[in-house]
Amino acid sequence: MPGTRVAVIGANGQLGTDLVDVFSDWDLVPLTHADIEVCDFVHARQILERAKPDIVINTAAFVRVDDCEDEASKAFWINAFAVRNLAHVCADLNTMLVHISTDYVFDGKKREPYTEEDLPNPINVYGASKLAGEHFVQAICPKHLIIRTSGLYGRAGSSGKGGNFVETMVRLAEEGKPIRVVDDQRLAPTYTRDLAQKVEGLLLQDSHGLLHLASAGECSWFQFAEMIFRQLGLTPDLKPITTAELGARAARPVFSVLAYSAWRGGGLPGIRTWDKALQDYVSQIR
Repeated sequence: MPGTRVAVIGANGQLGTDLVDVFSDWDLVPLTHADIEVCDFVHARQILERAKPDIVINTAAFVRVDDCEDEASKAFWINAFAVRNLAHVCADLNTMLVHISTDYVFDGKKREPYTEEDLPNPINVYGASKLAGEHFVQAICPKHLIIRTSGLYGRAGSSGKGGNFVETMVRLAEEGKPIRVVDDQRLAPTYTRDLAQKVEGLLLQDSHGLLHLASAGECSWFQFAEMIFRQLGLTPDLKPITTAELGARAARPVFSVLAYSAWRGGGLPGIRTWDKALQDYVSQIR
């Protein structure tokens, strides 16, 4: 809301870019990695004390899931200990901390959408480090909102991954390469523009605690790729494979669809389905 100062950490990232756009009418403080080093407690404190935000939205994360297996220390520094730093600073400043987390805190064994009440059980380093970050926020910062989401893609791409899934699929199609995508992992791909708008809605309602927030519906990564090419009118050599055939270093949950019962319980507008959101995104990248 106008007059409320919001600091967005990771302002030039995939989600951060849309948050900056959506929150343009607020008293906005966009912070990139060049502006704030979240792993440096003293530096983070100095920057936030100077900015005096009412709300801090943290989107900074080490998101390359396979690389997290090889660089566990880095994953925990960025996804957990840096979050602990922010939680301490926000608690001292009486500032609301909004922290973005992930569906990968779950093991995928439930096979039906995970609610906020389900116990996490991460099966890779990335998920474990993100869950540790959640615990630090909950234990340290009284005013907090943790948002778990899923399969993000957006206009800004993902610098940490070298482009988002949609961009990667389009690039491979343009290069004429065979495309093999796993068909046994189910999720709800989420457009960052949608997520940013819903974050604003949550803050306008003074929401707090732990919430799941992702597109409605579900699909496999293969079905997601199929829909991308269908909406773009492309016909590449696309075939499904299994997770075992992919041979990735990190284990992935085979089912990580999120139920957002707390969102519905708050009386907030419904979230559109993943395919409708993708259609909107595709119309913009065209």
